[in-house]
Amino acid sequence: MACVADVMTKDVVTVCPDTKLKDVASLLAEKRISGVPVVEGGKVVGIVSEADILKAGDMEKAASEVMVTDVVSIGPEACVTDAAAIMSDRGIKRLPVLDAEGNLVGIISRADVVRAMAGK
Repeated sequence: MACVADVMTKDVVTVCPDTKLKDVASLLAEKRISGVPVVEGGKVVGIVSEADILKAGDMEKAASEVMVTDVVSIGPEACVTDAAAIMSDRGIKRLPVLDAEGNLVGIISRADVVRAMAGK
């Protein structure tokens, strides 16, 4: 089975903590993605998903006000099956991929995992 680095998206769409939810929502719609890491100083400080936006209600809130801060991540050298297990066990749809220094180097989604399992 492939490594996370082989199937992850390397050009990650991110937002800053002070990005307004209306702008996050526009970005998600434009890029056809369901969530985005919140990055500050090169480090992932949270994730905002479609569900977080739906719960927030107020689109003028900042990403930092609604983001999930207990971010589960994975390393690029991990096996795709490990990523699948983490996503399944935790009920999450995406994992930021962090290098040894904790810098964001990619993101792997459930769709990436399914494609890898299908050999695509």
